[in-house]
Amino acid sequence: MEVIVAKTAGFCFGVQRAVDKVYEQTEKKKGPIYTYGPIIHNEEVVKDLEARGVRVIESRRELEQLASGTVIIRSHGVGRDIYRLIQEKGLELVDATCPFVKKIHRIVEKESREGKQIVIIGSDSHPEVEGIKGWCVGKTTVIATEEEAEGFVPEAGKNLCIVSQTTFNNNKFKNLVEIISKKGYDSNAINTICSATDERQREAAQIAKRAGAMIVIGGRHSSNTQKLFEICQKECENTYYIQTLVDLEPILLPPVDCVGITAGASTPNHIIKEVQTYVRNEF
Repeated sequence: MEVIVAKTAGFCFGVQRAVDKVYEQTEKKKGPIYTYGPIIHNEEVVKDLEARGVRVIESRRELEQLASGTVIIRSHGVGRDIYRLIQEKGLELVDATCPFVKKIHRIVEKESREGKQIVIIGSDSHPEVEGIKGWCVGKTTVIATEEEAEGFVPEAGKNLCIVSQTTFNNNKFKNLVEIISKKGYDSNAINTICSATDERQREAAQIAKRAGAMIVIGGRHSSNTQKLFEICQKECENTYYIQTLVDLEPILLPPVDCVGITAGASTPNHIIKEVQTYVRNEF
């Protein structure tokens, strides 16, 4: 049986950079270390960091209660007000925001200050989108579905600036932008989907077309992994979403000639290798 592992599977540049920054802080051991939200959407990584004394704070309220320590901004980024609060409290700030996300912050801040209404293509509840909203001035709209795009009406007289969550599905982004553009509004659409995300999605689709079974590895709360699963499922009926090898062991893969494996941007390499070894040896 052939086993194809996606070359783009696993940590992307932004995730690797963020994780490295946290481990660097644990080596320094200069007092309490906190991450504002999970540093990445992978439970295994977060557990390992917790074992090293890194605590996750989930809200502004928790941040307000800190008296000392280092606060690391997660890879997904946060709004301007969180930076301000960290500085006001005299806490040490380490910014692990993905540079591609930071670029979106600069875009929406500039465009919204110039009077444009910001439209974010993405999931409203995702921390990256929440952070992007925190850099906008004035009204911001988040759109994730065709129905929302069809029903969208901007504020009177407002030009639009459309950006995307970095991990959004590229084809869906183009489709939603087209729906909005057909309404005749004066808009500027900037595709801010990370190039690594786009490459990962395209490679996953290509492998899924060849494979009789497809395994997608990543955290349950990982947006980019969920998108990979959706893409692979369209191309391969036997697509399985797992977090670690433990989730795969009870699954009886169908008798196929080829199994494909891909993983989200927050999946450690050792988990991918464990799954690959298991598939090669067991099936």
